[in-house]
Amino acid sequence: MARDDRHLELDRQLCFALYAASRAIVRAYDPLLAPLGVTYPQYLALLVLWESDDISVGALGDRLALDSATLTPLLKRLEQQGLVARRRKPEDERVVLISLTARGRALRAKAREIPSELACRAGFDLEDPRAVARLEALREELADLARRLG
Repeated sequence: MARDDRHLELDRQLCFALYAASRAIVRAYDPLLAPLGVTYPQYLALLVLWESDDISVGALGDRLALDSATLTPLLKRLEQQGLVARRRKPEDERVVLISLTARGRALRAKAREIPSELACRAGFDLEDPRAVARLEALREELADLARRLG
């Protein structure tokens, strides 16, 4: 490869580093989420609902950066599992609201340790304030990158 084309090498691409890291994180979540019986995308939806229960599908999609065509099947599966309920907003039948069921709310307690377990698997010692600060800085930098590119 010509010397001035090194910027085209796969391992020099930000997109590839983010892609590989994203896939590794999703794989690392799989064994943590298996006892809960949810997939990674379902877990993300539940995280939003644990923060803000009884929201519209549109608001949930905005928060997760997912369109309704992707979100609807995911929500149907959560509903079939008895974790969420869907209903039309009485004042505006076009709006579908999503709310947690008692079972969905109870699942939050079972998920409480997942973030710290994932951080430890990623090599962050949560007893070390410097490691926690590095983890927070990494999360902020990635969130900022997403905002800038979005």
